[in-house]
Amino acid sequence: MADALKIGIAGLGTVGASLVRIINQRSHELAVTCGRPVRVVAVSARDRTKDRGIDLTGIEWFAGPVDMAQKADIDVFVELMGGAEGAANASVRAALARGLHVVTANKALLAYHGVEFAAMAEEKGALLNFEAAVAGGIPVIKALRESLTGNTVSRVYGIMNGTCNYILTRMEKEGLSFAECLKEAQRLGYAEADPAFDIEGNDTAHKLAILTTLAFGNKIAADDIYIEGITNISIDDIRAAADLGYRIKLLGVAQRTESGIEQRVHPTMVPVQSVIAQVDGVTNAVAIESDILGELLMVGPGAGGNATASAVLGDIADIAKSQPGAQRVPVLGHPAATLQPYRKAQIQSHEGGYFIRLTVEDRIGVFASVAAHMAENHISLESIVQHSKEYLSHPAQQTIILVTHATMEDSVRKAVASIKTEEYLIGEPQVIRIERPKEDN
Repeated sequence: MADALKIGIAGLGTVGASLVRIINQRSHELAVTCGRPVRVVAVSARDRTKDRGIDLTGIEWFAGPVDMAQKADIDVFVELMGGAEGAANASVRAALARGLHVVTANKALLAYHGVEFAAMAEEKGALLNFEAAVAGGIPVIKALRESLTGNTVSRVYGIMNGTCNYILTRMEKEGLSFAECLKEAQRLGYAEADPAFDIEGNDTAHKLAILTTLAFGNKIAADDIYIEGITNISIDDIRAAADLGYRIKLLGVAQRTESGIEQRVHPTMVPVQSVIAQVDGVTNAVAIESDILGELLMVGPGAGGNATASAVLGDIADIAKSQPGAQRVPVLGHPAATLQPYRKAQIQSHEGGYFIRLTVEDRIGVFASVAAHMAENHISLESIVQHSKEYLSHPAQQTIILVTHATMEDSVRKAVASIKTEEYLIGEPQVIRIERPKEDN
């Protein structure tokens, strides 16, 4: 049997501790399936005295991750600290410069430095694996990087943040407000004390940027994504969507168009009968549409110690099985030097249409005025419905719900802006895209 693969782990939080535990418990199985033993020989974390419920006997402790990356007797550097800069950036850079293989679960790091790190890894003949960075335990990176070779991908989309999906699921199933569901998500550990990164869509955007590059061969463009979070989604939106046969999900969507690549993250209404609409709680789902395979939908746990550690261990196992000097799969699916500059798509008609909810004064002429504003902006309406009392308790108000046919987003925004000048409008209008998966088109 070959020599042991020696692992150094930077970060012993929930994922790091789970990884050490699994490697210790499954050492025999790993040795058999990988053809060589896999051993954790070095670690680095902030607090050496903390009880993590794992056995670190015989493992060398380093005060800092950069020191470990530069000096430890290891083959693989595993980064589980998080963050695009600071210690995570410096230590991964040091490990790659030394020619070590690297495994990371850090989507922010890859979103902003992935192309540079891919070039470093390819120059050194090292592997840079990051399955756990997107959608936790779902093997979407391997699918795009290896399994779909030969396919031309046209669209990648999905639910990539368990916190948001949990909140939207609870709102729908239990009739709770956004604030109530967020508080419960924090209590259960699904949301951070400061949940902004998740609920405002940034976490999904970082993951989407990585998938976009793997799917379309462009340089990562994390700052060129339209981002809208779920903080403005109300229980009224949830109920109205249900009445129309939809559920609201936070989706990340990347698609190839004739004018470039479109990347967007926003709340989306999906048909209740679609598969992705059935994905509830903290579960993630990613769909890939391609010319040969058609649509591939992968569903699974998107976060948590065991799910993420499982993905990290899969990356480590791939390294253990790799042969020295063998042809490497490019880190980002295409050699870093061949990645094309990102070309942002021009605005085009949105095939799924839009949902628009307005709260207005309950008086004669309002309904006709709203319809006129839509017509002036060349927006064709699939339906327009008034709800006088169903959603609102105030007798002098009514809700108007519009569903458009395919139209330009710019036209929708202009129509809504013109309605906002009317005195009958109460509060802010709500605009949500409707996304019809391929199965429903």
